[in-house]
Order: sequence, then structure tokens, then C-alpha cells
Amino acid sequence: METWLRGLYDAEGMRSADRWAIEEQGVDSLELMENAGRAVAEAVARLAPERPVRVVCGKGNNGGDGLVAARLLRAMGFDAEVLLLWPADELSPDATVNLKRLEEDPGGGVRTSPRYPRVSANAIEVGDGGDVAAFLAGSGAVVDAIFGTGFSGAPREPAAAAIDAMNGCGAPVVACDIASGVDAATGEVAGAVVEAAVTVTFHGAKVGHYVAPGKWATGELIVAPIGIPSGAPEPAAAGVIEPAVLDLLPRRGAQSTKFSSGQVTIAGGSRGLTGAVRMSSTAAIRAGAGYATVAVPADLEPVFEAAEVEVMSRGIGTTPGRLGPEAADELLTAFERAAAGVLGPGLGRDDDSLALAREVAPRIDAPLVIDADGLNAFAGQLDRLAARPAPTVLTPHAGELGRLLERDSAEIGERRLAAAREAAAWSGAVVVLKGDDTIVTDGERVAVNAVAAPALATAGSGDVLSGMTAALLARGLEPFAAACAAVIAHARAGQEAARRVGLPESVIATDVIAAIPAGLRSAGPVE
Repeated sequence: METWLRGLYDAEGMRSADRWAIEEQGVDSLELMENAGRAVAEAVARLAPERPVRVVCGKGNNGGDGLVAARLLRAMGFDAEVLLLWPADELSPDATVNLKRLEEDPGGGVRTSPRYPRVSANAIEVGDGGDVAAFLAGSGAVVDAIFGTGFSGAPREPAAAAIDAMNGCGAPVVACDIASGVDAATGEVAGAVVEAAVTVTFHGAKVGHYVAPGKWATGELIVAPIGIPSGAPEPAAAGVIEPAVLDLLPRRGAQSTKFSSGQVTIAGGSRGLTGAVRMSSTAAIRAGAGYATVAVPADLEPVFEAAEVEVMSRGIGTTPGRLGPEAADELLTAFERAAAGVLGPGLGRDDDSLALAREVAPRIDAPLVIDADGLNAFAGQLDRLAARPAPTVLTPHAGELGRLLERDSAEIGERRLAAAREAAAWSGAVVVLKGDDTIVTDGERVAVNAVAAPALATAGSGDVLSGMTAALLARGLEPFAAACAAVIAHARAGQEAARRVGLPESVIATDVIAAIPAGLRSAGPVE
């Protein structure tokens, strides 16, 4: 994994780390569980609940973590009660040991269940959701210890009803390792899911903590060491993009020229949609491109000449107000000297413009970012990009990716990582699936943005990202790294723009462009 990615585990990767610690390093699995439960108990204690803490346990080791947390919370002076969703004789071996330890605790009794007998003074079994809701009434905090990182699919009863009861009880929920219902490897949620206020994960963060919709169930994420020694298998499923990727960017030196910094060509624009090209091209030069040229409809070129003094323009074609099919050869010529390009901002969705994009994109020799209506041109036809002679970066939001894969955007939202990987495999491109959890993948490598920038939820921010990505390609970064660097710099610029303006809701795309230097700032090597 690249050094500028902070690794994220999937379920198998975490199992490997656990297995290595226990089987090869001789670490006692009960010691790992004790440390995990302690971390959860400490997180609950920080909430300072004044009413009882209820711990809802599954039958696996995640339930064992919850049993440890309950015992330690009692030792801290909290009133902690445990609910087992399955009979005690179905608990995992380590969880069974910790149930016995809890039974030895001298604490007071709890409510019993009409379905199962009392396990001990400190734990009861329950089998239906109604019992869970009654058990949780009046809670000061709830610990979710139902499912761990090995879970996938949709929760079944009694877990599903218990999850609904936890979400409806009105108390903050602290999740052990991952919110129950989230697939740790993908972030997918197939059914009921715990809405955690805090998630305490063990040893290392998981993919499901950062990829939506699992991200939305995570709440505050705390990564707790639990005694796995250094040297454990490293996470390789995906990585969070770190600012260190910006150190890859070359800096201009005494011998730099506008040519060595790279030329970017941006093609698009149509009547009523000229702003998209202007924002993308301005973002490109703000992101360090030596110069930018816009290839736009000939009759609209005066708009760009008047508005963009730093950007060159090239009017092409004869179709009024848009790029028509007769513009193909001129458009290809416009890209001949480009170190990288952008196709699609403001292009329009008329049949002729989309047909033009389908014709020229596979023939452009430069690395190419395809965005907006350039993407819509390849709805259901991503394979046409696979034979492109140079790298391709696609920058869709969920709706655009849905059109590319001929699926509803809601389905994309449910399976974001899988959809992005599928599009990358089909097109041979690096795919940047935009969102708060922007995903970058080439089909094998996966990177996720973790820089929160709600200010970017504004028209034109995607055009800014496409121009920035093209600039970093033109400056020499390989496509996956260029896309990752552009994504994190874009998010950081969004944060800076919000700081300058005062409110995220007041940020507009040109504010983000002005903040690009702050987003890119790093101490990279001089050219």
C-alpha cells in the first residue's frame, strides 16, 4: 500500500492480525478481549451516564467484549446491566469465560425475561424485541455488542428487533468494534443497523467505518490498541488518503517554465452552461498547471475571452450554442499538445453533444478526466473507454455512476465501493465516486477521503475537482495518485473556503478555487 494511505482493515485482514497475535506471538485471546472491553467501558464512562448502562450482547466474541465492558463499568461505579440475545450456552468460548467472570461480580439484580430464565444476578437472556425495548427503557447509555467485523448481510431476529429498540430508546449507543448491521469490508448496510454515537474499534479502523452508508452509523470513531504486537499483518483492503500524498507534487523551481508545469485542455460548454468550463479551467491553473486552454463552441468563445484573462480559448465547430458532431476533428486537434485534459463540463445532454463525446474520448492521446455530461455520454457503454491510449479518470457522483452502470442512484448509494470498483474494472479507468466519503479506485487499489468538507455541497464544486485532477495529471502524477491528491486538496480547500467565508452554507465554487493553494500546501520536492 502507498505510504500516503492509512490502511483500513476488512474482516479477513483483521482476522489475520488476530490470528497472528494469538497463534504466532502467543498473546492470550482473553487478554485481547479484556483490553477491548476496557476501551469500550472507558468510552462509556466519558459519556458520564447518570442512569443505568445497558449492554446488549450477541453470542460471538463481540458479545464477549460487551460482557467485559459491563464488568469493568461496574468496577468504575456505574450501574451496568447485560442482555443476552441468545441462550448463554450458545456463547463463544471466550465470551463464556467472561460471562462466568461477570457472574462472580457481586452487583445487584436485573429484570428477568419471560422467555428465558435468569442467567445470573447480572445477566439475563431475552428472545423478542418487545423485551429488549422494555429492558432499555430509562437507559443512560447502551453498548452495542451484537455483531463484530465478521458480520455481513441483513440482521435476523432477535438481533433486528434489538437494533430497532436500541435506536429508539433515546440513549447514546457505544458500538463495540463496528455498529451492528454494517459490513466492515464494504460499508454496506443490508437491513437494520445500529445508529451509534461512538464506535470503539480495536487495533485498526475498518473500511466500513469510512465508506457510506456504514460511515453514517459509526458516529465518533475511537481506535483502541488492544495488545496486538507490532509487526502484525498490515491492513491492505483500502486506505484513508493522508495529506502526505501532496508531497508527491513537484514544486516550481528556477528552471521551471509554463511548459514543464503542463498544459491542460478543457472541452465543453454550451449556452447557459459556460460557468462549468470556466471553473474547471481556473481550478486547473490554480492547481499548478502551466496554462490552460478551453475548447468551446465558436459562437460562445467571446464569453470566455471576456471572463477568463488567464485562460486561453479556442472556438470550434459551427453548431450554435453547443459542440456539434462536426467539431470532432477540431476538438481532437485541441488536445494534441495537452499534457492532460478534461471532457464534459457544461457539454449539455443533447444527442449530438453526447455522440461527440463518445467519438472523441477514445481517441484523445492525453490523460483525460471525464466529468459531468462527458460521463453521461457513456451511460451503459463504459467498455468503450477501455481501449483509450492514455489514462482515464472518471469523476461521477452517485447519480452519474448509476447512469453509467444503468442502475438507480439509490442502489449505488447502498453499494458505493462495489459500484466504483465495477466501473473501474469495466472502463479501465480510475474512478472517483464523489461524496462525503469520496472513493478513489482503479479496481484494485482503494482510497477513501476522510476530510469532512460540507462546504463542497454546492454547484460547481465538481467542476473544480475535475480541473484540479487534470492539473495534477499534467504535472506528472500517476493517475491514482493524482486523483487522490486532487480529492484531499479539494476537501481541504473546501474547509479553508468555509473558514474564510464564515459558514459552509455560504461557500460557492469560486471560493473553493481561491482556497486551492491552501488545500495543496505541502513541502514537496522541487522540480
